[in-house]
Amino acid sequence: GKKLGYTFNNGNFHNVSLGQGQEVVAEQALDLAAKEGHWVILQNIHLVAKWLSSLEKKLEQHSEDSHPDFRVFISAEPAASPDSHIIPQGILENSIKITNEAPTGMHANLHKALDNFNQDTLEMCTRENEFKSILFALCYFHAVVAERRKFGPQGWNRSYPFSTGDLTISVNVLYNYLEASSKVPYDDLRYLFGEIMYGGHITDDWDRRLCKTYLEEFIKPEMVEGELLLAPGFPLPGNMDYNGYHQYIDDALPPESPYLYGLHPNAEIGFLTQTSENLFRVVLEMQPRDSSMGEGGVVTREETVKALLEEMLEKLMDEFNIAELMAKVEERTPYVVVAFQECERMNILTSEIKCSLKELDLGLKGELTMTSDMENLQSALFLDMVPESWIKRAYPSTASLGTWFADLLTRIKELEAWTADFSLPSTVWLAGFFNPQSFLTAIMQSTARKNEWPLDKMTLQCDVTKKNREDFASPPREGAYVHGLFMEGARWDTQ
Repeated sequence: GKKLGYTFNNGNFHNVSLGQGQEVVAEQALDLAAKEGHWVILQNIHLVAKWLSSLEKKLEQHSEDSHPDFRVFISAEPAASPDSHIIPQGILENSIKITNEAPTGMHANLHKALDNFNQDTLEMCTRENEFKSILFALCYFHAVVAERRKFGPQGWNRSYPFSTGDLTISVNVLYNYLEASSKVPYDDLRYLFGEIMYGGHITDDWDRRLCKTYLEEFIKPEMVEGELLLAPGFPLPGNMDYNGYHQYIDDALPPESPYLYGLHPNAEIGFLTQTSENLFRVVLEMQPRDSSMGEGGVVTREETVKALLEEMLEKLMDEFNIAELMAKVEERTPYVVVAFQECERMNILTSEIKCSLKELDLGLKGELTMTSDMENLQSALFLDMVPESWIKRAYPSTASLGTWFADLLTRIKELEAWTADFSLPSTVWLAGFFNPQSFLTAIMQSTARKNEWPLDKMTLQCDVTKKNREDFASPPREGAYVHGLFMEGARWDTQ
């Protein structure tokens, strides 16, 4: 067809989807296109990180003396974190960049899910009614699973890479199943969507259960009788044409709220708090750093950092001497192993903190050249944020630097008390571990050993006591007392 006055026949347009061994094809296409004035599209270049520098050189060569109609289009998926930014600077600087932000909100997500199909899709199945109903319910389900991610752990325990591919393949499966059987196999469909297509990404049992429950709500025999609510105030639409469904979303969908995802309105508090915190953090980071207020300004910034840095170095204890501790232990019980693992992890973290602070100290005194790492550390300390290099080696935490550091010292104290004689503390601060899971496993291991039970048959049981941590003088005969757990979205009724 005609597009921008440019004829697309396959000769003038080279579409290369990158992946194993496609680099050669791409290079040949670029060379030919530069000479003849063709268009080239390179898809998914994030898959060929090693080849990107050659691509950069090639584009540079062809930027001189190539045909005036020569164009290159490049697509890549967004990187998950700053350290996976692999596209060379040169390519980024010389290109016009367009980003496609994932939609937010049910309205945009539902339209976008429906956009994967068209009128032909809706007409392809002989069981039109059932097919359309389930297809629309799947679009709604897809929008829900994608958007629940923004609610953090209240949405999903872990973050999963659900994609439109999951939706389109589910619709193909739906079509094949409806064409092949005389009655709608609701159970089979739910199993395929919930355990394989979407469930294939899911690694957590509770998340799997959540996914299954949604499908049980959205895909069931009642849907064809037209009595199914996808959300409060949003019934599943009847038989419409493709544009009709888009129109229905515009007309009938209630305003955005956690209700649309089956969540309580309070679920939004965390998400909104985080959004505003990110906004404020960015504003804070963009503050001018230079000595706009005369010499006084800069000095105070450096003085603040220096004072904080000295205080931290002073408070940090020495690292745990693992060899010395090992010599004290007669038997390496599961609990002792956990204690050692925790000490090792704590050593990695505290030595990183010490090294980076000492280095920055020398930098501020002018005895070392300031590097970008030191700069980042300095601004993190100044903004009361936990530095990136510490976060990488630490346990998950959302605290600001002051609270975080105090918490770190408490964790070290608990470990010191435990490793003094390696007897299990009368009550264990479960949330104070790098890996709380390993302690839970240790409870099962030691109980299994003691009673000679098979480990794979063990399960944990948790009883809530009426006492506080101060009331315990010794650990229980079996298992362990733990404290330091938090509840979200509920409170404990002591009665």
